[in-house]
Amino acid sequence: MQVENRIFDEKQYMGHNRLSIIWRTVIAFFCFVGYYWSENPKPVQLAIFKIGHYPAIDIPNSGNIFFLLGLLIMMFSAMLTFILHTHTQVYSNYIIIDGFWTARRVKINLETITHIRKSKYKKHIFRRAVYNLHSRGIIRFFTSGNEFVELKDSSGFTYRIGTQKAPELYYVLKNRLRVLNAI
Repeated sequence: MQVENRIFDEKQYMGHNRLSIIWRTVIAFFCFVGYYWSENPKPVQLAIFKIGHYPAIDIPNSGNIFFLLGLLIMMFSAMLTFILHTHTQVYSNYIIIDGFWTARRVKINLETITHIRKSKYKKHIFRRAVYNLHSRGIIRFFTSGNEFVELKDSSGFTYRIGTQKAPELYYVLKNRLRVLNAI
């Protein structure tokens, strides 16, 4: 059996998604604020609003739970930078997009592709990571990055593959399609 060589290979990790980073940072920040509030429980009068006294003042070491929770969230966030979300591989006749853990492997046959284009996402800071999301006639794959490669096949499916190496992926796919259509 002949083993095919990969033409393109890209791995994207969960911890690099901007929306997820923002959410985890905000939650950890509130945990650290809760810890600070437990250590300084006196009411504070600010120009706009009043912060009352710490509600669990009678429970000893209650603020340490907030501090520990904030640290755990930050460590979890750091661990997510090592968890694979999508693995895009281009071979001579097909593309394989592999997800993490229980996600199904998606195989796109390049011989059925009729159109390819490279584009940028709209300026939007809150874009969640998706894998094999079918929405509005488009099948989306995204972890991080600002660009995507869109493929349309003969059966009407549109695949939008978010990538950090869009020019390279586009160039490889365009060349492969040129070779396949010449045959």
